Amino acid sequence: MPHTALYAGSFDPVTNGHLDVVRHAVRLADKLVIAIGVHPGKAPLFTADERLAMLEETCAPLARAAKCELACVTFSDLVVAAAARYGASMLIRGLRDATDFDYEMQMAGMNEAMAGDVQSVFLPASPTVRPITATLVRQIASMGGDVSSFVPASVAARLKKKSKL
Repeated sequence: MPHTALYAGSFDPVTNGHLDVVRHAVRLADKLVIAIGVHPGKAPLFTADERLAMLEETCAPLARAAKCELACVTFSDLVVAAAARYGASMLIRGLRDATDFDYEMQMAGMNEAMAGDVQSVFLPASPTVRPITATLVRQIASMGGDVSSFVPASVAARLKKKSKL
């Protein structure tokens, strides 16, 4: 029976931390759906279409290498509703530290209460990417800092272009 996993986030921008999670997730599933949460109350740096393009560009090679089908989508409802829509039986969540763990355990409990057939799978971040957050990457880039060790080269170029606008 094929296993579909859903990895949800804002991905604004895609970081090496996200890619670390994807690298592990594609080994657990036959299909990985990366779902960008789009919420009207938030003002992301990159549009949903730009984030989709970044995800497809950076994650497709990882999925191909693992022989895992990849889909990049957006959603604006509950993550468990998106999981049901795409046939996902696993929700992939990356963990950097104990703070992430506490928050993700609460979310996993709520998600299980709403959709008991969807399992939360926690993937610990590799040591080299643990300090990376998209928020810090955006802040560093907006102040002219070098983010090349935190994001793929193509994303660094997009950030540089955005910071010049």
